[in-house]
Amino acid sequence: MRRFARPLLLSLFAALPGFVAGAPASGDPDAGAKIYTRCEACHALAYDRTGPHHCGLIGRKAGSVPGFDYSDAMKRSGIVWNAKTLDRFLADPMKAVPGTTMGYAGVKDPKERADLVAFLEQQSNGPGCAR
Repeated sequence: MRRFARPLLLSLFAALPGFVAGAPASGDPDAGAKIYTRCEACHALAYDRTGPHHCGLIGRKAGSVPGFDYSDAMKRSGIVWNAKTLDRFLADPMKAVPGTTMGYAGVKDPKERADLVAFLEQQSNGPGCAR
């Protein structure tokens, strides 16, 4: 009977949101919108500022917005933006991509990151991005 208990427990824990190692927790896009105001010092959804725009971010290769002057480190990073890569990058941009010119210490709180990622996922191809 014991040999069945461990797999059962592991499957139950794996079913819990955010339990899988490295998987970002599900976030609240409305809370993420408030967190995004911090990003607006350098970024906007629909146009480039000091940082590149975020429309079309999900599924886009890092360092690939035409006409934006990225660091060589970002262009060579090989990152494709999704919830997991955004979570890792936003936690500590300079550690995730050494040599990035994004001089921001990151969003340390996992819940805030999850909320911000949920907002970016929602907005990536949302109405504010229609051209």
